[in-house]
Amino acid sequence: MAIDPERAFKPLAIALLTVSDTRTAANDTSGDILEQRIRNAGHMLAARAIERDDVSRICDRLNTWIDDPAVDCVISTGGTGLTGRDVTPEALDRIKEAGQFRDIPGFGELFRWLSYKTIGTSTVQSRAMAVLARGTYIFALPGSNGAVKDGWDLILSEQLDARNRPCNFVELMPRLRET
Repeated sequence: MAIDPERAFKPLAIALLTVSDTRTAANDTSGDILEQRIRNAGHMLAARAIERDDVSRICDRLNTWIDDPAVDCVISTGGTGLTGRDVTPEALDRIKEAGQFRDIPGFGELFRWLSYKTIGTSTVQSRAMAVLARGTYIFALPGSNGAVKDGWDLILSEQLDARNRPCNFVELMPRLRET
């Protein structure tokens, strides 16, 4: 990461969604890790919620945040595996059908490449992904503590920092709703 001291830091309002049938506010360790990292980086936590592995419920929550001008981006954790209950990518596909949606394929590719260094070939079981939905970034990370640390520390902390060179997601935000 190359921080340009000439650029100003721009705190973002980030919503955090944990997708799980078993996590609660008392045991959502991956959500706690992300919240701490978001705040430590100087960003604001716009909202935080836990939703069961249910496509409709996930979509409802994401659509609320996507359309909220007080939310700059969403980070989700969980629901990106291969089991029948892992439906976060399917929820994002449903949001895609509503239009004004773009995949950010490099995010998932980079996440798996970085994750390979930690967990080896098990990384192929991850469907981590990122999308741009109606001008709002959504980053879907696996639900393990290691995965959220890797996703934040190795990708998002840099790309959500306006000072990062040569480019970052933040500098694109004023133009994301262009047609």
